[in-house]
This record gives sequence, C-alpha cells and structure tokens, in this order.
Amino acid sequence: MPTTRLALLLAVLLPLFAACGESKASDSEAGKAGPRTRVGFVTNCAVEFWAVAEAGAKAAAEANDVDVLVRMPPNATPEEQKRYLEDLVSTGVAGIAISPKDPDNMTALLDGIAERCHLITHDSDAPKSKRLCYIGVENYEAGRMCGELLQEALPNGGPITIIVGTLDQDNARHRRQGVIDQLMGRSKDPSRFDPIDAVLKNEKWEIRATSTDNMDAQKCKSVVQDWLTRHADLKAMVGLFAYEPPVILDAIKEANRLGGMKIVGFDEDAGTLQGIKDGTIHGTVVQNPYEYGRQSVELLAKLAKEPDEKKRAALLPKDGVIVVPARQIRKDNVDAFWQDLNTKLGK
Repeated sequence: MPTTRLALLLAVLLPLFAACGESKASDSEAGKAGPRTRVGFVTNCAVEFWAVAEAGAKAAAEANDVDVLVRMPPNATPEEQKRYLEDLVSTGVAGIAISPKDPDNMTALLDGIAERCHLITHDSDAPKSKRLCYIGVENYEAGRMCGELLQEALPNGGPITIIVGTLDQDNARHRRQGVIDQLMGRSKDPSRFDPIDAVLKNEKWEIRATSTDNMDAQKCKSVVQDWLTRHADLKAMVGLFAYEPPVILDAIKEANRLGGMKIVGFDEDAGTLQGIKDGTIHGTVVQNPYEYGRQSVELLAKLAKEPDEKKRAALLPKDGVIVVPARQIRKDNVDAFWQDLNTKLGK
C-alpha cells in the first residue's frame, strides 16, 4: 500500500480506535463535553422520604460538578440492592452511598464493592463492612427521643405496641431498642436487644410486643387492625418507619378509636405532618434525608477528585461516623419544619 494511502487510512481509523476505549456517559451526561465523575446513591426502598434525599443528592452533584445516579428498590429487597450495586460498579462510578437492607448478610458483598470504589453508608449502617464511613442519625438516641414523645403524650403511661417495617436493618433495631429503653427507664446501651415478642413492663408502661410489616403498607394496616381488635385497652401505637404513622392513623380512624389512642411516629411523611397539625398524631422524630443525600454525594465527589491517599483519609471522620442530628416535631414547630422541607423539594 502506498505511504500516502496508509497515512490517510490511519488518520481515519485512529480516532475510532480511541473512541472504543472511552467509557459510555450516563443519561444525565448526554450532550455534555465529555463524561464527568459519577457516583451512586442507593436507598432501601422507594418512598417519599427518599425523594427528599434525592433532592439533596442532586443539589450536591450540581455544586460539586459530578453526576449522581439514584437507585430506589421498588420492592425493598436486598436482591434489588445487590443488582443496583453491581450495575453501578460496572458503569464505572467512583463511589457509592447505600442504606443497606440487610447489613449482616450483605457484608461480603459490600466489602467486594468497597474494593472497587469508594463505599459509604447512610441512614442505616453496616459497621462490620469495609465501608469508609456512615452518615446519618444515631438511631438508638433517636429511638429514645421517640420514647420521650410517648412520655409526653401519655404522662401516666399504659399499654402500647411498636410497629416497624423490618428488624433486619441496623437502624430499625436501634430505633426500637431506644424506645424500649427510654420507657423502661434503663441505662443507655445500643447493643441491647429485647426479643420481638417480649412483653416488657414497669410501674407505668407495658410494651406488649413489636410487630413487623415487611415494609408493606397494606400489611401494616392489617397488623394495626389486628391489634385494635384484640387489645381494647391499648393506649398508643408507635410507627418507626416513614409510611407507618399515616397508616396507623387511618386504621384507628376507621375503628373509631381516635379519641382514646395516641400515635407517635418517625420521619416526615406528609400524612404524619398533617396529623400533627390536626392534633391526631402527637409528634414524630425526623431525620434529615436531604442532608443524607447532600453530604453523601459531596463526600464521594471529594474522595473521587483527591488523588493523594493521605488527603483522602483526612476527609473521613476518625470514628467513621458523620452524625446528622435528629429532631422532635410537635404541633408548635410542624409548620416551620414543613415549610422548610417544601422549600428543599422545590414545592
């Protein structure tokens, strides 16, 4: 082949060969001048709570010049999370923040992900894994705050029950135990765990049992209806996951038991906040999912962009935990809280 023809052929083919080695840009990168750093944000289910976190994640992505890929498992299963983790890693994300569904049984998986990208946890921790840090509330302390709301709502105590989506998650176990220990007047011990069917009593309180609903709102309502049918003397119900307080409220209304029943919740579902405004729910302990999203993406972006290992290590907390404080919301502060929440969501 003549030299001139070879030169022309190479001029055409070399750019094509180079293009084959480039990583494919995400959907959010389409039309931009080259791929940007990408990070993943994985939740444990798909509810309104996580829409707030997504808003924070996207705000941080814009502020830190990265793209965030948010994944919410519609069926709230560990298997879905596993697929999301593997998919995100295969697309070349620099880091992932996850709220693990079943941290004890996911440790090996999480460790494998941590070897391939920066891995942090948020909302619910996996302390046995090789995650770099946890971002979220101290769930045991938040549970005790929930117990304080019960003590306000029922100063004379009485029989109550606790409802929670699952006890597989680190955050759920700690929240529940915090409520129990606060009501039982115990010393602080996040490692304590009372059996789910234990009846716990002291001079004021009787915690008859804890029920789980597998993070299913319909099952939650069935559980509540069953408790109302079998326990005519029940004085209060506690819902420890975001979707549960509004479901509890609906079931109690339908049973015409609203006048004699107190409700205390967790998180900032719109139905919960409206119930607090109306006086049908005493209060709720809120996290700050917006900050979960914002701080997770901001940290992952900084880790990805820092080439020096020592400087990356300095970005992480020494104890492996970044605490985002919980708050108690009652009728006197619900309006201001809700307005701020709507502002963050762009409503």
